Amino acid sequence: MKESVKTIATKTKELFTDKALCKELKLIAVAYSHIEREMFATEDAYNAELEVEERAKQVVETLKKLGFNVKSYASDPYFLTNIIVDKPDLLINLVDTVKGRDELQESIPAILEFAGIEYTGSGISGLVVGNNRNYFKQLLITSEIPSPQFKYIKDLRSNTEPDFDPPYIVKLNESGGSVGIDNKAVKATKKEVLEKVKDMITAYKMPVLIEQFIGGPEITAVVFDDGNSKTVYLAEKKFGIKPDGVHNFTSQDSYEYDKAYTYKFVDEKLEERIIPLVIKAFNVLKYKDYAKFDIRLGENDIPFFIDCNPNTAFGPDKGLPMTEVLKMYGVSFENVLLSLVSKHARIIKNKKVG
Repeated sequence: MKESVKTIATKTKELFTDKALCKELKLIAVAYSHIEREMFATEDAYNAELEVEERAKQVVETLKKLGFNVKSYASDPYFLTNIIVDKPDLLINLVDTVKGRDELQESIPAILEFAGIEYTGSGISGLVVGNNRNYFKQLLITSEIPSPQFKYIKDLRSNTEPDFDPPYIVKLNESGGSVGIDNKAVKATKKEVLEKVKDMITAYKMPVLIEQFIGGPEITAVVFDDGNSKTVYLAEKKFGIKPDGVHNFTSQDSYEYDKAYTYKFVDEKLEERIIPLVIKAFNVLKYKDYAKFDIRLGENDIPFFIDCNPNTAFGPDKGLPMTEVLKMYGVSFENVLLSLVSKHARIIKNKKVG
């Protein structure tokens, strides 16, 4: 039977769980990024990934508290061998990078598809699109989902002026989080932005985007699909600091400040405008289970999607945007994790019956 999915937003909602069905799972695996310093072009890119293994340990401990038998695996050359030998019923995929590269993230679901192992998070298509800003922005715009004007710069030979007005912000084309976005990321002139492009391509050895910086309020949108409904949770960022003294944005350096930003609930009228676009983006980009979207409000409160994150950072740490936003709505990480496992336990059972 086709799954019934509806779109809802609520201040309090307990997600679907089925503890009896979950008990049928003999082994749950947790996969995380294997990282070594030489895999990364810069120290800050390497440091940004250091937390992944610790986050995986926290997820493992939470699963154990919920009564599951759990093993964890790094995404190293032995990954395929290990999962084929152990044959977990379900794998929680927390892998952000493979060989230090975001664009190889989709190799993990490819391996799991090959091995016939059920896994959480987006599949191959969702990760291919989600880890390439040029791709997902083109899809959003084609689907009439607002996203800021941008220019894709493949290499230094194509480092030419954008044909839209400042201010600008330069982003790595294939990178998660705020890697590459320092305190002086926003540029006021074409000359400044071209210099920034040159610096980033030289440092990171990958394409970048020049994006028109939208200076309005920023909304974090989290989608969670428990198998019965897609729920959208919205929160507005309240910035505690301006990294450059002028603009509100999240730089990599600002994560060091405890009060870099806090969250507050979004006005209901604004929710009504944003939620349909979030669900549309989730579906258009072929995301699965959960995702995070960063949205900036432009003139007349037009919601511009500035970032789209499949398999966004998942764990119990309250500093993680998804966890923090869901907690605002009364949804604990334990509930989210048990719901995720329940959804896939039902999928596994249905496959066996079918």
